Amino acid sequence: MNNLSCPRCGLSHTKKNGHTHSRKQNYRCKGCGRQFVQDSQRVGADTRALVKRLLLERLSLRGVCRVTGVSLTWLLQFIAALYERLPDDLCVAPAAPDRHIGLLRLEAEVDELWSFVGRRADKQWLWLAFDKESRQVLAFFVGDRSRESARELWRRLPAAYRERATFYSDDWEAYKGVIPPERHQVCGKESGLTSGVERFNCTLRQRVSRLVRKTLSFSKKLENHIGAIKYFICHYNREVMRLL
Repeated sequence: MNNLSCPRCGLSHTKKNGHTHSRKQNYRCKGCGRQFVQDSQRVGADTRALVKRLLLERLSLRGVCRVTGVSLTWLLQFIAALYERLPDDLCVAPAAPDRHIGLLRLEAEVDELWSFVGRRADKQWLWLAFDKESRQVLAFFVGDRSRESARELWRRLPAAYRERATFYSDDWEAYKGVIPPERHQVCGKESGLTSGVERFNCTLRQRVSRLVRKTLSFSKKLENHIGAIKYFICHYNREVMRLL
């Protein structure tokens, strides 16, 4: 007899069922048929909350496993479900009431950030749009550095910005023909007009381990790469609005 509980149904009616490839004793639930080993018990709410906080720091997934004691298999399944539930609006709060009169003065900054998935030769550019006043990330897109990617970023912007905002960017040619020329201002780094989005790029590299230039924590799957970025941006936008 043993006192193990099934991680799926919680029942303690289990029996031994051979060994795993790593020579751990395998068990099988008599109720639901789930197979498991002794260290695969149900992960509690406190541990799940800790995992969510650690995913916002520059830790590798294996580092999160070492801190929390969860398995890599469980963590991968957990983050896949977590990323799937993230809102498409990135938790962007609408413009404050006192900005309604000044909609014609909406200002945004756009920039691109180099990253890779799987190997350094597989370049994935992160396109960002950043509100100058609220400091929120308005939209992002991961793709190549072509005009098609610029169009996809433009499509994801809130309608009020597409219709009225002035956009500041560097002189990358992909923006031309996508942002209306009367509302597009090309500027150099020394002007300071894109300092907000450039500072956020630094924050991303400091907090999201997948974006560090030289790292072993790079993404192996594009879906997880995008999910990790989206998870941090949603958290960032909520924190920005809480502090305003």
